[in-house]
Amino acid sequence: MVEPIKDLFLLDPDVVYLNHGSYGACSRPVFEHYQAWQRELESNPVAFLSSRVCDLLAESRAALGAYLGVSGDNVVYFANPTTAIRLIVRAMHFEPGDEVLTTDWEYPTTNAAWDLAAYQSGLRYVHQPVPVPFASPEEFVDALWQGITPRTRIIFLSHISFSNALIFPVAEVCRRARRAGIMTIIDGAHALSQIPVDLAEMDVDLYLGACHKWLCSPKGAGFAYAHPRVHVALTESLIRSNTAAGDVVPEPGQFVPQYQYQGTRDPAAFLSVPAAIRFQTEHDWGAQRARCHALAGQTVARITELTGLAPLSPDSEAYFSQLVCVPLPNDRAAAISEELKARNIIVPVLGTHGQTFVRASYQAYNSQADADALVAAVKAGLATG
Repeated sequence: MVEPIKDLFLLDPDVVYLNHGSYGACSRPVFEHYQAWQRELESNPVAFLSSRVCDLLAESRAALGAYLGVSGDNVVYFANPTTAIRLIVRAMHFEPGDEVLTTDWEYPTTNAAWDLAAYQSGLRYVHQPVPVPFASPEEFVDALWQGITPRTRIIFLSHISFSNALIFPVAEVCRRARRAGIMTIIDGAHALSQIPVDLAEMDVDLYLGACHKWLCSPKGAGFAYAHPRVHVALTESLIRSNTAAGDVVPEPGQFVPQYQYQGTRDPAAFLSVPAAIRFQTEHDWGAQRARCHALAGQTVARITELTGLAPLSPDSEAYFSQLVCVPLPNDRAAAISEELKARNIIVPVLGTHGQTFVRASYQAYNSQADADALVAAVKAGLATG
């Protein structure tokens, strides 16, 4: 089994960092690559931003597209998935009564984008309850489909939920939606690198992701993939700006030119994504992912043995990967949080759907000692008072 590689990351050695899922963590070699791009930019900003950046971004998008199983010509970089969904939703046309179907486990800021669209256009944003745990992908999809009506235009849901860490069966959702003529938009903020992602096989219409989370790129590298069949629907962008080279206003249907140039900004994080992909390839990331899943699975088993509460899923990579939520007694959440803080363990304690969870992220820098420290803190918090 591969060993942890914490020495290749920039993390404080005195911190037990089990919150990779929130903001990620960049490796030292990739961060140095990122800073090299920044230095090159600042050495001649005019030449870099006026003459070079379009070709450099095309190369980076090609590398990311290959990693996703699609063409880089259908991928645009954004600072984060939240920015991407807000701009894309504003580019779409809705009629009063149109419906967008989602689950009751989605991220608040992406929900906010749809809530604003509902306020402005009269569409309905429908939160369909889905069972957690769910016994099979079919059970999940059948429950979601209870919210489908003749007015459903779009299905929007997470690939991996931020609030319960479960992998949702988005490929099956996309297949069924295609047959029904419904557009699919998937929030893959937690999926990229944590699980294999093949967008061509998924046949999704729109997919949003964050390279700075599990792919470990520098902060501020998100993306949106749009299948060519939906490009025309997305070309009323609020950022209808000239391109970075040539002062040409993009024509309707041109997804990348429409969104790529968003004014003067530092593209170093975007240009570092290929280096992040190479870093993980060079360090046997499949084996690291398996090691981290094993740590996550044992964490669930050890904490649920302490609490007597049922886990959210079976111990299977079909349900969770490196990110896992473990139920905690609601009345012990404050005491457990205090123990975690006192022991310098960075891990969120979340509350949703009437239940408290500790959400642990295991990345290549985490060790068995980190998992042991988390379990010990929870055990102490349960015994306090």
